[in-house]
Amino acid sequence: MTAQLKKVKPGTSILPPGMCLGILVFFMAVIFQISIVGEDTAWAASENEEIAPGRTMARQALKKREIWKTTDHSKHEILKQDFKSGPEVTAACLSCHTEAAAQFHETIHWTWLDPADESKVVGKAGLSVNNFCINLKSNEPRCTSCHAGYGWKDDSFDFTDQTKVDCLVCHEQTGTYHKFPAGAGNPVSEETVFKGNGKTYYPPEWNLVAQSVSRPTRSNCGTCHFFGGGGDAVKHGDMDSSLMKPNKNLDVHMGIDGQNFDCVRCHTTVRHQIAGRIYATPASTDRKSLIEDDMASKIMCESCHSSTPHKPGVKANDHTDKVACQTCHIPEFARVNPTKMWWDWSKAGGKKDGKPFKIPGPLGKPDYDTQKGEFVWEKNVTPEYFWFNGSIQTLTALDMIDPAKTVKVSWPTGDREDKNSRIFPFKVHLGKQPYDKVNKTILIPHLFGKTEDAYWVSYDWKKALYKGMETAGLNFSGEFDFVETSYVFPTTHMVAPKADSLSCQECHSKDGRMKNLADFYMPGRDTRSVVDYAGWGLVLVSLVGVMLHGLGRIFAKNGRRK
Repeated sequence: MTAQLKKVKPGTSILPPGMCLGILVFFMAVIFQISIVGEDTAWAASENEEIAPGRTMARQALKKREIWKTTDHSKHEILKQDFKSGPEVTAACLSCHTEAAAQFHETIHWTWLDPADESKVVGKAGLSVNNFCINLKSNEPRCTSCHAGYGWKDDSFDFTDQTKVDCLVCHEQTGTYHKFPAGAGNPVSEETVFKGNGKTYYPPEWNLVAQSVSRPTRSNCGTCHFFGGGGDAVKHGDMDSSLMKPNKNLDVHMGIDGQNFDCVRCHTTVRHQIAGRIYATPASTDRKSLIEDDMASKIMCESCHSSTPHKPGVKANDHTDKVACQTCHIPEFARVNPTKMWWDWSKAGGKKDGKPFKIPGPLGKPDYDTQKGEFVWEKNVTPEYFWFNGSIQTLTALDMIDPAKTVKVSWPTGDREDKNSRIFPFKVHLGKQPYDKVNKTILIPHLFGKTEDAYWVSYDWKKALYKGMETAGLNFSGEFDFVETSYVFPTTHMVAPKADSLSCQECHSKDGRMKNLADFYMPGRDTRSVVDYAGWGLVLVSLVGVMLHGLGRIFAKNGRRK
């Protein structure tokens, strides 16, 4: 028996109207599903394709190159003399490097002031305040253990004396040169046991360290930058001693089993001016790649990876004008060592049996210290996100505050309309510190010293605050209390492997990482009633239209039969 095919007039559907409607709804569901997972699918697919252009460009720009030298400092007779101090070594250095000290005197590493601020108020050596050690004034002998200079005890320090420049702290390569314990930037002159940590420190072997000098390594930079704020990982959540010899799972650029970059590979230097400062003047607003301009600063991710680092068609390429690379590629910081997230000075001064004490915490760091108060340390911390154009504003001891709310001691500048701004990850350090109840300003305490007006001697806040403010040339009413504060640190190190970068849903969801950035519409996170109603209205109209079309077909078919 042979089946006979029914003839169909051109333009007539061969499917029942109900099935047409079912197929339409099915395809709408498929399209909706694709819209949800499309970005992740495209991203995942790109991982299985050939290397993305940004990675190829980075490899071209950063091909391993031999660092060649034109001199061996161990052969210089002038460096074989019997040195007794750092300034003597510097004088010998300047006999060849005649312009080095004059250049260094113009840098922020020497002045500790924002070069864009003519008033000389903004900066470590000015009246800027923070919520860890608060301010430099009257605490110079301790704080300047990290300064690249010798003898900074107070404001009488001679900033013009070229022999006061410490060449060794950035250039010696023996690993034996130490400026700590506190000596106004001078290493100890004799064997010394430091009470703070019980360690013994020895004078440098001046000839050995002088003859070892070379290009700065991460050890030179990390000696100060990994231990700022009074200890390992106190300040920066993305910079600590774990970066001395990291693997590439901790940082794909610095990993010794990967690219093995030193700090100066990205923080480029011209006449001792090191790219990377984040005061009022941004580190860079030039986002050219090295292919476009091989003399451009390498401080930006785009310098090596370009502004379209992913495969063509990958949605992430459309984000680079508004989202910093660090936002997706540094999902967490403090991944090895815990970082300090809370510092409460109001709890300082407690004693046991009349003596200072510490309470160890679960992460191997003290939760309490008589000298400094109460702390909270955390590991594997999710950053907070802000619009950032490369500049950070800071509060000074001259600025009035509102103690009724958390005081922003520093904050990033930028907004969605700024072409140089990107959504950027930050560590936000919270604290509680003294303020003047009458003048409504943050107070500067005298912490370090040997006299009774040093807080770490007498534990008397009023004496310490009078001395600190007097040294800074500022007025103190005599009435003080403690106010909660916040301080931001941009997160740029500890770049994770690409497999550990953020998925789309981690931001594009109601409780995602971007939930606190409310000045723009984000698909998957935000709803707008007008848009939503309009969208569902179109869907409803489409469905009604399909149903009417189906009914029309039915009636037309019946009419033809009749």
